[in-house]
Amino acid sequence: MAGKKAPTETDAKDGSVRLQVAAARQEESGQGIARMPRSAFQALGITEGDVVEIAGKRATVAIAMPAYDEDQTLDVVRLDGLQRGNAETGSGEHVTIKRAESRPASRVVFAPAQREMRLQGPTQALKRNFFRKPVVTGDLVATTGQQPVQNMPPQVQRMFNTPAYALTQIRLSVASTTPKGIVHIDENTEVELRAEFEEPRDGRAAVNYDDVGGIDDTIQALREMVELPLRYPELFTRLGVDPPKGVLLHGPPGTGKTRLAQAVANESDAEFFIINGPEIMGSGYGESEKKLREVFEAATKAAPAIVFIDEIDSIAPKRDRVPGEAEKRLVAQLLTLMDGLEARANLVVIAATNRPDAIDEALRRPGRFDREIVIGVPDEKGRREILAIHTRGMPIGDKVNLAELAKTTHGFVGADIAALAREAAIDAVRRIMPKLDLDERTVPQEVLDDLCVTREDFLSALKRVQPSAMREVMVQVPNVGWDDIGGVDDAIDNLKEGIELPLKNPEAFERLGVRAAKGFLLYGPPGTGKTLLAKAVAKEAEANFISMKSSDLLSKWYGESEQQIARMFQRARSVAPCVIFIDEIDSLVPARGSGQGEPAVTGRVVNTILAEMDGLEELQSVIVIGATNRPTLVDPALLRPGRFDELVYVGTPDPAGREHILRIHAANMPVADDVDFTTIAKKADRFTGADLEDVVRRAGLNALRRAGGDVKEVTAADFTEALKDSRATVTSKMEAEYKKMRGELKKRAAAVKPTIGFVHDGMIEPTRDRKHGPDE
Repeated sequence: MAGKKAPTETDAKDGSVRLQVAAARQEESGQGIARMPRSAFQALGITEGDVVEIAGKRATVAIAMPAYDEDQTLDVVRLDGLQRGNAETGSGEHVTIKRAESRPASRVVFAPAQREMRLQGPTQALKRNFFRKPVVTGDLVATTGQQPVQNMPPQVQRMFNTPAYALTQIRLSVASTTPKGIVHIDENTEVELRAEFEEPRDGRAAVNYDDVGGIDDTIQALREMVELPLRYPELFTRLGVDPPKGVLLHGPPGTGKTRLAQAVANESDAEFFIINGPEIMGSGYGESEKKLREVFEAATKAAPAIVFIDEIDSIAPKRDRVPGEAEKRLVAQLLTLMDGLEARANLVVIAATNRPDAIDEALRRPGRFDREIVIGVPDEKGRREILAIHTRGMPIGDKVNLAELAKTTHGFVGADIAALAREAAIDAVRRIMPKLDLDERTVPQEVLDDLCVTREDFLSALKRVQPSAMREVMVQVPNVGWDDIGGVDDAIDNLKEGIELPLKNPEAFERLGVRAAKGFLLYGPPGTGKTLLAKAVAKEAEANFISMKSSDLLSKWYGESEQQIARMFQRARSVAPCVIFIDEIDSLVPARGSGQGEPAVTGRVVNTILAEMDGLEELQSVIVIGATNRPTLVDPALLRPGRFDELVYVGTPDPAGREHILRIHAANMPVADDVDFTTIAKKADRFTGADLEDVVRRAGLNALRRAGGDVKEVTAADFTEALKDSRATVTSKMEAEYKKMRGELKKRAAAVKPTIGFVHDGMIEPTRDRKHGPDE
């Protein structure tokens, strides 16, 4: 929350200034710095790197640093989540800042601030991590990695140039210091680390807004809905309106809904009550409702409070869809608790689900869940922020570029990025495993110091971690590139222009005001490499890839096929940029109205695909590729611009293309010097890629037959014999038909007329030419 443009308030008696708190940038979380405008530096008589005391409800310390350029005229101090917790203040509130003196400590005792963590080992790394940083007993501090802090003077820089203590950021509480007051660690300080968790003053530092990335707008909306009513209920009383009672967070799994609710509770200084959906269900009559009432009663007594219901769809499903009476009673109980006769002040209910459509409609109205906030899949900027959160305190190599990783992790949600960081760390540990003596159970200090997560670790982890939304339909990304395909250069150029360019450089299209192609139909004789082209696209476009077969999408149940297609497109949108590949598309979308006993399901499937590709809901960065060798059977409505924009003919290769294909297939074959691929290619007229692969395979078999298991190489005679046994699958007549078809397909799409009926004798008949129609 930005401060007002106003003169810095200074108290003449003690030389303090009063500033409004704002959140620090993600990359500076845990660094222990306070960014203030120049006016505050002058008022306090301090320079960069000096120690200041920050007093909210409690006093803490920080290193003073200049504000960002955009903040210089504002009356704000930027603090990270840990400092806000230490000062017991929140964004938008005011704190008093004054100059402080830090004394060297003779002894400092740290303890883990996380319940599930037990720490042991040498304290030397810990001493280096907090060297010269000011601390106060009761503060929560964090180990930090080698992430540079911007605009830092040289005298302060050495404070941050310390190797990281561990692979992940560890939060510690300062259990005690000798002497008391504001101290810093120097060369003579004795540092002790307790193994057990020490209960912090409150739960505020467990999760704060710094731990949730990529959803700034959502945090802002949630703060308005939750923090304002809990902190300042009198505002709503003055306005004569009821404060908001509930917020429903929904979005794909792993986007940070539960984590965000915890951060809001910690930052708004409210008691937090959690209801995990399935846990509330009891076996006895009325037991579930009683448990629910008890939670709300406890929350009312502890107000201001937040009740968080995770997976709300499991306890409040649509009542007309569930057979059991217990579920219906539980929904009714929740409705009355949220909007019953009994008024509840200073209590906000937050619920989270990834299936909002499964929740009873009565809950989704103002007065119950007043606002529904979607937490979607993060964009590139959001992924960059989340990567910064998960690599805090991680000793990362010089070549690791988080911006590059954010670009390549399309469709990743927060949970996927956490998994990526963990897998990269495991790769780093795997490298040092030979240096560890497993019997000793301790890691040598020099090994810990050398431990570093490199760019290669992240790239290796990327091969193993896939977006969670894609797990169900994940296709192993093929290892076929453009260089592995021969004889179809025109088709490759078409696909490069239409798929790679818009996905890798969308700004150019935006600048020119041009729409990128939505779909490509690859058609041509069997065996020319249409499916292989789609595999190469999947690898080269660096996009998510969903491959579908018609048999996967067609179902005997009414409406199931359409749902499957809608689900596939929805999934593709959530992990965009994404390429959907449908092989043998003619069996899925045959021309409607062709008669001949076509099943009704295919007509409905065609309608669904038409609507998905060019309907009200835009396909953003989703490209559809269809492959068929019978394009005339595909419904003409699909072949128009806006659906399949590009009809790409994949024909039989020319002699140079055939030679390229032969060399690709014979790459791992010991070929004799007398084999001339140029001559073989000339003889193999009208051979497709599949035919040429067969020629190479037969030549190898001929060599085995001739020389048995001791065969050393494949000779020209083996290839000549193989050519006699092979034949071209594409006849000259077929080739002529495809050439004729190329010109007609676009015309056919443009000439398609809708079949609208008219009424005759109470029956609807198809429109015919009115001259030959019935008498009127």
